[in-house]
Amino acid sequence: MKELWKLSMNEQIEAMRAGTLRVEELTQVYLDRLEKYGGKDGLNVVAQINPRALEEARVLDVAADKSGALFGLPILVKDNMDVAGLYTTAGSMTLRDNLAAKDAPVIANLRKAGAVILGKANMTEFANYTASEMPNGFSSFGGQVIHAYDPARDPSGSSTGSAVAVSAGLCAAAIGTDTSFSIVGCAAQNGVTGLKPAYGSLSGEGIVPIACLLDSAGPITRTLEDAIRIYEAMRGENIGQVQKTEPHELRLAVNTFNRENVSEAQLGLYDIVLNWLREAGAHIVEAEHPYQPRQRDLMRYAFREDLNAYLAAKNTENRTLEEIVAAYEENTIWMPYGIDVLQAALGKSKADPEYAYAMKERERVRAEMQKAFRDLDACLLTGPTNIMHFCGFPSVALRLDVGEDGASHGLILYGADEKRLLEAALCIEQYSN
Repeated sequence: MKELWKLSMNEQIEAMRAGTLRVEELTQVYLDRLEKYGGKDGLNVVAQINPRALEEARVLDVAADKSGALFGLPILVKDNMDVAGLYTTAGSMTLRDNLAAKDAPVIANLRKAGAVILGKANMTEFANYTASEMPNGFSSFGGQVIHAYDPARDPSGSSTGSAVAVSAGLCAAAIGTDTSFSIVGCAAQNGVTGLKPAYGSLSGEGIVPIACLLDSAGPITRTLEDAIRIYEAMRGENIGQVQKTEPHELRLAVNTFNRENVSEAQLGLYDIVLNWLREAGAHIVEAEHPYQPRQRDLMRYAFREDLNAYLAAKNTENRTLEEIVAAYEENTIWMPYGIDVLQAALGKSKADPEYAYAMKERERVRAEMQKAFRDLDACLLTGPTNIMHFCGFPSVALRLDVGEDGASHGLILYGADEKRLLEAALCIEQYSN
């Protein structure tokens, strides 16, 4: 018999609905795996365990209504999202006392759908907005997260613990947040699936921000079908029927910008998928969507105001960026890599003309990209660019085969229309792994 943690998400949910698998039993399996493999002597993905997880599982086991879309599913949540009764630290010792009084709306919706919150996942401190020299997956509160396949590999950031936990089978699914590659980059680097929804698709309330205009929560799973299911639960509503695009109807662009900065091995994996798609009749063209430097301005001028707005309602010792920076400067041992990014955000405001200019540039680029995608379903990222995040477009990471280096790889797709992107990604997924 297949081990419970190796069952597909759908198999787990259906077994719990049928009563052939108890929610408590599956929750205990993942808690045991987190203790054995996910702690500081292992992959270090765990920031906090929900002490009520088993109690919540038992309540579901005797519930009359088992129809929730995620009934009984044990999920791990990135530690910058409010979960009632747990601390929301964003990986920082400066927020170690930030006890959440209520769930963030997206977490409340997961519970309504029947999910069990296993606990909080370690992350790159302040979602990688702390220090320019800080390694991915490091935080003063949690320490260093380890890549699921190879401890010498970069585990990516900042939803690091969430992606590694899914890759290692330490939870049925996980929730991350993404400002610029923190879900899709982590998922691709750890060989799992990640979805960053379009800007505004999900509530950002109760989530420690970088810039609310760019941030989004989203699921990290084993398959795209699973990610869509969790995304709908996070929304609290279905997004409508998502039908896989037929290969001969697929219209895909390949972004060649910066592809010279990608290894030949990785490009070779892309070529295998693209060749299969061409043979199946897909229409594939090249495009160049360059890096957008003004995204840095959106983050730099929004961070202090957005962070302070989140902290204003919290009962914490440090409730402003200024107080957080002062706490780091008083306790330099907390952050050995410095806090130059946080310090640079001091005194910044959305009232600055540079922010207004960046906003105008964002609208200009968004309009251009929406025109470019009129006849395209999706675009494959081959070299580093941030254009999808700058524009607030959705993006998806899909798993690729294990490479010659022994690690699992991924590919990233983006588009202007969320439904078209998801339908195209479902098509491409059947060729990517």
